Parts: sequence; C-alpha cells; structure tokens
Amino acid sequence: MAPTPKEVRIVCGLGNPGAAYALTRHNAGFATVDALADRFGVRYWKSEAGCAVAVVKTHYGLETREVILAKPQGYMNTSGGPLSKLARARRVSPAEILVVHDEVDLPQGRIQVRFGGGLNAHNGLRSIADKLGTRDFCRVRCGIGRPPGKMSVADYALRTLKGAFAEEFLVMAGQAADVVEACLEGGVASQL
Repeated sequence: MAPTPKEVRIVCGLGNPGAAYALTRHNAGFATVDALADRFGVRYWKSEAGCAVAVVKTHYGLETREVILAKPQGYMNTSGGPLSKLARARRVSPAEILVVHDEVDLPQGRIQVRFGGGLNAHNGLRSIADKLGTRDFCRVRCGIGRPPGKMSVADYALRTLKGAFAEEFLVMAGQAADVVEACLEGGVASQL
C-alpha cells in the first residue's frame, strides 16, 4: 500500500540564506514561509538543527496545534541535512513534512500540491529525498516557468527580481501561503 500524507507538522521552505537571494525565484519557499510567519505574528526565529525555526499555533475550528516553520540555512542543494535533523529531533515522519519550493516545470505563478513523485532535477528536493530516505513527503510547488531564450535555468532562478517581477513573486508567495494554510486546515489530501 502506498504511503499517504499525514497531518502537517513541519512546513519547510526552500531557498538560499542571505539578502542577496531574498528576491530570487529560487527562494519561493523562503518567501512563502516568511508570508506564513507574518500571518502568524512570528517575531522570533531560533536556530535548530541547521534551520531557522519558528513554532506557530494553528487555530482551525476547535483544534489548536503546533506547526514548525523551517528554513534550512545551508544552500539549497544541502537542504536535506538540516531538515532531516530537525525532523528526527522533533520526531516528525516524512509524511508529516510539507516542503515549499520553486518549480520550473509549472507556468509562472501556478501553485500545485503534490505528495511524493519525481524530483524534476531539483537539487533541494534531491537532497531532502536522499536524507529522509524517501520521496514520500508533501510539496507545494511554486511555478516560476522556464527561462526565456537561451538563458540557463540557474541564471533565471537566481536573478534578483525588481519592479513588477518582484511584486508578482511576492503575490505568488502569498498565494502559496494560502495553499499551505488550506493544507493545514483541511489536510494535504484535500488539496491534491
């Protein structure tokens, strides 16, 4: 029987740390987690297991529970180490982790929820799957589209966004945060 998603206990945004990367397409996961943190009134991030971590209380219906917001503080391609350490320390299974990341195979601005499946040559996802020992974790995929012309994917994903491009990026992060909240409220399966 195939694994199924469980109640989300960790929301992990993927990105690269530092101001130089903040407004790049590759940091869609960090931007989404930051948008969630703003909504939950997070004022303090602590360092735990190589991640910036904030614990928030979600209040949906009559239920109150804690959810960990996490941003691995190494570079994208090493995200799996800190996330797997955090999950082990907090006794969270891979099926209880929701990873938010950029996705070149989705049109710009499109948000999609997925459980398990392929990694689409995404180095952050590859690192996570390797360190967790499974691909069976939840994902919110933030579409950034393909680069124009002959521009490399790396240059496209890591280019600093300005003006209308930066505004569109932040709107997408807010929309992805809406999707994450829907996953927290109704379960990931309700969004698949």
